[in-house]
Amino acid sequence: MPAAIRVHQTGGPEVLTFEDIPTASPGPGEVLIRQHACGVNYIDTYYRGGLYKAPSLPFTLGAEGAGEVIALGEGVTQVKVGDRVAYSGAIGSYAAERTYPADRLIPLPETISYEQAAGMMLKGMTAQYLVRRTFKVESGQTVLVHAAAGGVGLILCQWIKSLGAMVIGTVGSEEKAELARANGADHTILYRKEDWVKRVAEITDGKKCAVVYDGVGKDTFPGSLDCIKPRGMWVSFGNASGPVEPFSILTLAQKGSLFATRPTLAGYVAERSDLLATANDLFDVVASGKVAIPVNQRYALKDARKAHEDLEGRGTTGSSILLP
Repeated sequence: MPAAIRVHQTGGPEVLTFEDIPTASPGPGEVLIRQHACGVNYIDTYYRGGLYKAPSLPFTLGAEGAGEVIALGEGVTQVKVGDRVAYSGAIGSYAAERTYPADRLIPLPETISYEQAAGMMLKGMTAQYLVRRTFKVESGQTVLVHAAAGGVGLILCQWIKSLGAMVIGTVGSEEKAELARANGADHTILYRKEDWVKRVAEITDGKKCAVVYDGVGKDTFPGSLDCIKPRGMWVSFGNASGPVEPFSILTLAQKGSLFATRPTLAGYVAERSDLLATANDLFDVVASGKVAIPVNQRYALKDARKAHEDLEGRGTTGSSILLP
């Protein structure tokens, strides 16, 4: 039987169990995938801890992976046995094998490895919609990226820089600052040691930023709003430090007629055409060399607990993957 990481009750990393599960059979419209790599993302900790509700207990954690199709369910026409595919969406990826809806699979070009794909589908497609659709970054703008050395952060820094904008990144250590700068950040701020709101004002000569990409949440609010120029946008796309508490919408008016949004990848790729367009744009920018996908941590599937401990302890950079 294939191995998987299961959650029988929500909680800390200690609730992750490594066990064998029965081999699944794909239902109508589904395929069975033999996984070569599974992505580890901060959103996984939300499901594990109960912030985001899983369909039922127990469940297999994880929402991103890459592998090859080994069986087809009834009516599948989008892929065939042997195809290389990747995905990001429905939970259940921390496993050696899994079923998945065929119409949500993304064909994987030969130029992208399984490890790259597992490390970038969620984070890379998130970066794509953030910089190309939520707020379309343009040359000459100044952009603030929180957690600039994280998985999404490193991709954002590279992509934004390739578009001709100036990147300011907040990081937790000098080592992470060096990594962020190596990936496109023009300026880095050690948020634990510096007044990062003041530093943004200094770097921009008081002009502030066109947009703030904030995957941190509670700890960076409301400071993020004070880094945005009038009519700029605050994009709150994650809760690494906890969710932002409810606040008065009048705050946006008082701080310069600001825009605020809380987007999700699912909302941007609900249609298959949008899913493929987003993924293909990501593949193109990676193939061009403008964006590299740093897979900096690799763990055996059985060591998923260690992966979560490192992730929540801010001990990771770039992407982390599990290898079944």
